[in-house]
Amino acid sequence: MIDHLSINVASFDRSRDFYDHALGAIGAALVMMKPEEAGGPPSGGYGRGNKPTLWITQSSSPHTGLHVAFVADKRIDVDAFYKRALEAGGRDNGTPGLRTHYHPNYYAAFVFDPDGNNVEAVCHLPE
Repeated sequence: MIDHLSINVASFDRSRDFYDHALGAIGAALVMMKPEEAGGPPSGGYGRGNKPTLWITQSSSPHTGLHVAFVADKRIDVDAFYKRALEAGGRDNGTPGLRTHYHPNYYAAFVFDPDGNNVEAVCHLPE
């Protein structure tokens, strides 16, 4: 059900050093960096293999802004998630669409829940 989780950190470099050491003990490593062309602060994903499941992102508000992404089986499910989340009082944080800076088939939508958390639905499959 959960595809990945993101946390905000005060210092990306300090946190990267911490997670490199701590997660290395359980076989996880930094497997992806958000490309510079995507903009925004430094962000990197940890996981096993080439699939990041924990992202750390530098933020001026490190103790706020939880991000959770849920797996969707089809792109149409991402669209439905977005529509229903807005109907339920969520606020737009990224309309459904491809985010090819992550990978060619990364189709996602983002909303803020009533408490301001960034909630995402993502489909990794083509179509």
